[in-house]
Amino acid sequence: MITITGLSASYDAVDVLHAVDITANDGELTVILGANGSGKSTLFKAMSGVLRPTAGQVEFNGEDITRSSPAGIVKKGLAHCPEGRHLFPQMSVEKNLMLGAYVRRGDKKRVKALLERSYELFPILHEKRKQAAGSLSGGQQQMVAIGRSLMSDPTMLILDEPSMGLAPLITQQVFDTIVEINKEGIGVLLAEQNANSALQIATSGYVLAEGRVVLSGTAKELQNDPRVQRAYLGV
Repeated sequence: MITITGLSASYDAVDVLHAVDITANDGELTVILGANGSGKSTLFKAMSGVLRPTAGQVEFNGEDITRSSPAGIVKKGLAHCPEGRHLFPQMSVEKNLMLGAYVRRGDKKRVKALLERSYELFPILHEKRKQAAGSLSGGQQQMVAIGRSLMSDPTMLILDEPSMGLAPLITQQVFDTIVEINKEGIGVLLAEQNANSALQIATSGYVLAEGRVVLSGTAKELQNDPRVQRAYLGV
């Protein structure tokens, strides 16, 4: 579904990504592991058009999207749920969700179905749909952020650190929902520091360090790799 070849990116002429190669297959859940500053968020921004790569290519469903606009990429079916949620705190939960459907606004029937599906995945959001998003707990705000991304009707969802700052019980609920989304046929590319939980639900994965891919394999292979165990699993 998505193939990244030789992708490099920088901020203010400082190189952050260095010739990264990654493949995420149709319908699979692929995890990107790495410490803070390893380049995970930069990778996702370059994939979704928020940051222009300095070299390399991003191909989605056989089409080169490297130079496409963020809105154009969303229209093609690739949605990015960024680190930090980036909600509009004074707007209601439902209005925040509806913002994710701007590329589908011509199909009111489909948008209504997508909104209903978001409420099915996160029933608490239906209960609080008229409340200001900023009044919700951190876990509920993360649910809004994921739901907003799903409102664009993606075939692949990029999730950047969805468990950040969440209590263990809420983290598990979020991960259970990610699995459910993936089972519906939506491919998931998940960046996480919570390596143990991420590898338990993933199909395959990559490890980034200082902007480079240093390890890759199936989730089971990474779980059993002594380097991953020492660095991320506390073994």
